[in-house]
Amino acid sequence: MDDKREIRNTSFQVITEDEKRTVEGYALLFDVKSDGLSFEEIIERGALDGVLAKSDVLALLNHNQGRGVLARSKKGNGSLNLSVDSKGLKYRFDAPKTALGDELLENIRRGEVEESSFAFTVGEDKWEKKPDNTWKRTIVRIGEIFDVSPVYAAAYSKTSVYMRGKEDAEKALREQEEREKEAELSAYWERINNQFNF
Repeated sequence: MDDKREIRNTSFQVITEDEKRTVEGYALLFDVKSDGLSFEEIIERGALDGVLAKSDVLALLNHNQGRGVLARSKKGNGSLNLSVDSKGLKYRFDAPKTALGDELLENIRRGEVEESSFAFTVGEDKWEKKPDNTWKRTIVRIGEIFDVSPVYAAAYSKTSVYMRGKEDAEKALREQEEREKEAELSAYWERINNQFNF
């Protein structure tokens, strides 16, 4: 997997109707804090503007393309229906009449598969340090989506790429604090000089 890809999970339930093979869920939710990370993260509304039209998105089980593909949306067309609404990115597809499709449906009905996940790259993000000294990452724009996946368990990125953004933000904050301290010190010495050099 490309080392710039990240994986996030949403607890919004994956559903299927009895006697039907249609599966649907939300791959991502806007303005909802991601769980399982060492920092707070949200995806802004508008982060998907223009993304679906340029992405080749697979529906996979547990992000595992080696097991087979459940559905596909290539630049907005195909057996995988992707739509953006006020909640987030919704997906819908008919499970194929294959062993993988049957496994997915059975495990959704049994409650073994309850959540969704998606693999993506970040186009633009912002980091900010909160008053409690924790960090918040806001994903402003998603670069590309690679897959949406019903999953057995919450999935998170194994990459540390997103941490580079945090490290850059921490470095910028340290540099800003140093500049402010230098400015305060310079102003202090200027006041001292002005007191003794009337």
